[in-house]
Amino acid sequence: MLAIEVKNIAKNYSSEKSGKFIGLGKPFSDNDTRVDSDTGIEGISFEVKKGEIFGIIGPDGAGKTTLFRILTTLLLPDQGSARVNGFDVVSEYKSIRNCVGYMPGRFSLYQDLTVEENLNFFATVFNTTIEENYELIKDIYQQIEPFKNRRAGKLSGGMKQKLALSCALIHKPDVLFLDEPTTGVDPVSRKEFWGMLKKLKDQGITILVSTPYMDEASLCDRIALIQNGQFLKIDTPKDIISQYKNKLWAVKSDTMYKLLNDLRANELTKNCFAFGDKHHVSMDNDKLTMDKLREELGTLGHKNLDIREIEPTIEDCFMQLSQV
Repeated sequence: MLAIEVKNIAKNYSSEKSGKFIGLGKPFSDNDTRVDSDTGIEGISFEVKKGEIFGIIGPDGAGKTTLFRILTTLLLPDQGSARVNGFDVVSEYKSIRNCVGYMPGRFSLYQDLTVEENLNFFATVFNTTIEENYELIKDIYQQIEPFKNRRAGKLSGGMKQKLALSCALIHKPDVLFLDEPTTGVDPVSRKEFWGMLKKLKDQGITILVSTPYMDEASLCDRIALIQNGQFLKIDTPKDIISQYKNKLWAVKSDTMYKLLNDLRANELTKNCFAFGDKHHVSMDNDKLTMDKLREELGTLGHKNLDIREIEPTIEDCFMQLSQV
């Protein structure tokens, strides 16, 4: 059974000064305009199974927010079709709004209202109460309940995140959309947040989450890597890593900038990128051994060379796919 079905969805902003959309976190309104930048999307197709955590992984401006706004009926696509929980995003948008929860990338709750006032407000919008669905948000809300009389604008990043998630869940949605929910949040809160998502999945809620953090990909059941409005790959994190071409080496020397240029200038280099204090490089391993590379770099003046084979990560896979 599918929770989300997308076929050849596209959106182009080139002819618009500001893409018109309806609502953003607050009750849906026809007066909102698109105030933050995001690229369009080109012919995206994918499916999300019920009860699945599906991640959209990619950098800022890749098209993640545009896709989320289309699927939550806040933005009309230029072409293609999409269904959420069996409903069409254009003709049956009212039905979709009643069965989905949406947590946008920016904190968009009422900052002058208290924690409790915000939650009560959103419960009222969906004709429910905090008490009716308290068990669903209990584990999340209990962490901020001691601050229920504090204004939302005065909360820390992690607390704002928990409040926004509580408001998105208060009407017991079937599908939950989370657009970059952990951006700007400390590592401890990020870990706690993903723990909450696992519990929500166990309760049968389908979750579509976007993130620019490649390390969060492994926490999803399946992922789609997105760049410039297009999907590069859709699969489980494990299977994407297993399909990485060529062996991957981590290389380090005393002159890292020169090393990067020399590695990229090598005709046997497939791709090479800076990763922290090392460079990750894929070579034509049938023609170049690790010892041969060490010898060649030594003749170019590199000292204290450290070359070792490593296992690729989702980030390595993304960088490789984006170069194809």
